[in-house]
Amino acid sequence: MFVEVKGLTVHVLQDGPPGAAALVLLHSLGTNAHLWDEQVAALARSFRVIRPDLRGHGLTGCTPGPYSLRLLAGDLAGLLDALRVEGAHIGGISIGGLIAQAFAAEYPGRARSLILADTALAMPPAQAWTERAALVRAEGIGAIADAVIGRWVTPGFLGSPAAAGLRAMLLRTPAEGYAAAAEAIAGADLAGSAAPGVPALVMVGEQDQATPVAEAEALSRAIAGSRLVVIEGAAHIPTVEQPQAVTAAIRDFLQPAAGDDDAGMAVRRQVLGEAHVARAVAETTDFDRDFQAFITRTAWGGVWARPGLDRRTRSLLTIAMMAALGHEAELKLHLRASRNTGATPADIAEVLLQVAVYGGVPAANAAFRAAKEIFAEHHP
Repeated sequence: MFVEVKGLTVHVLQDGPPGAAALVLLHSLGTNAHLWDEQVAALARSFRVIRPDLRGHGLTGCTPGPYSLRLLAGDLAGLLDALRVEGAHIGGISIGGLIAQAFAAEYPGRARSLILADTALAMPPAQAWTERAALVRAEGIGAIADAVIGRWVTPGFLGSPAAAGLRAMLLRTPAEGYAAAAEAIAGADLAGSAAPGVPALVMVGEQDQATPVAEAEALSRAIAGSRLVVIEGAAHIPTVEQPQAVTAAIRDFLQPAAGDDDAGMAVRRQVLGEAHVARAVAETTDFDRDFQAFITRTAWGGVWARPGLDRRTRSLLTIAMMAALGHEAELKLHLRASRNTGATPADIAEVLLQVAVYGGVPAANAAFRAAKEIFAEHHP
């Protein structure tokens, strides 16, 4: 889809349940939103994954440079405003990681966490970036393609189809967009700007020459409490070269292990919504405090947090069981939650037909009435 952001036409891909917690993934210099393709299927099970093409890249508009991190962070803020997203987990690779850090600093409270891949607090020397920008403007991106691809992936990966795809992304990037973004990197220095209290995952390819492991270690030290993960067998673009390792690191960071009390509360909020859980917590008394802790730990942390079934499947199973058992209050709760799990009205109608066969027509009839009532709340 395309979104107008302060006169800039931004191309953005969205996957996952529209009501789920938002996860923004920003690409690197000279690529586009598809840099994260290999991670989306897994992450979209639990998150609303938002992937914009940066200014001057992909299908987003290209304005004359130079650009700055403040400008690019402002683009992201404007996009989230347009999508009605107040806060989000923000991930970025290379310049995307710089933008993520700048966004957290410029817009306090809007970054729920940071996922910083193959990036740093600064990428000196500035002169090298301004000279590269001048070369690209004069001779085109082809003049730097071999050198750039050679830093993006390890030597053994250069002949792969995926590396060829990265080259195609690079060569299709507008020269002015690439050059102007390179100038933003030249002016970047985020030392002392780390957002306090924002959980962070720092990842880096083991063989990254552009932002080496030492830079990632320095970045991790600058963000109190951050987690550092080194991706073996990868250089500057591990999302493509070692996609499974990157996906696992992100999922481990965003979703604590099943059975953990924090995981239970996190999943409960993601599925039922922040407002519902806040009300439930506020209404808890000494009488039901142990019961509330039990369902949070056992149902949400012990079962819903397990990786064996995706959120949509668990949601549909729960709706079917609540309908068949005639538990109207719980049925309505999970019908409302379907907006956060990716279970669509069409999915639910199919499930309730199944309930009619195996649980009885009266149970299905009552469930259809409840579903129509709940769906009318969102689409009157």
